[in-house]
Amino acid sequence: MNRTAMRELVFKLVYEIEVQKEEEKEEEIKLFIENNQITDNVLIEYLTDVVKGIKDNSKEINDLITKNLKDNWSLNRISKINLSLIKIAIYEMLYAKLPYKVAINEVVELAKKYADDSAPIFINGILASIVKEKKLNEP
Repeated sequence: MNRTAMRELVFKLVYEIEVQKEEEKEEEIKLFIENNQITDNVLIEYLTDVVKGIKDNSKEINDLITKNLKDNWSLNRISKINLSLIKIAIYEMLYAKLPYKVAINEVVELAKKYADDSAPIFINGILASIVKEKKLNEP
């Protein structure tokens, strides 16, 4: 399974957790793996890494998102789909050290598939702002 397909499954899991406000991430990961009959160890490790990474760094990730929203916006106003995609990209750029162009492109493509028409521009804007703030460079 390629990284793009893996990221789509990660998105579905992160979105599911966002919607359910699930606190017990490990149990949610196990259920997701069982329900989707996932046996690929690389995929299981990737799912676990991203979900735990987002959880472990949730305060910084949420603060970054909030800081880069327009004045009349808050986290609660962002759709769960968009929020899930933004969190995945931030985790991958800052903690998994994925090149920011790859992380942003991947989540923007998922936004085109799963979110409304304005989502790709919205997500790209927030992430571009974070790239500037964090002074991220391509390797």
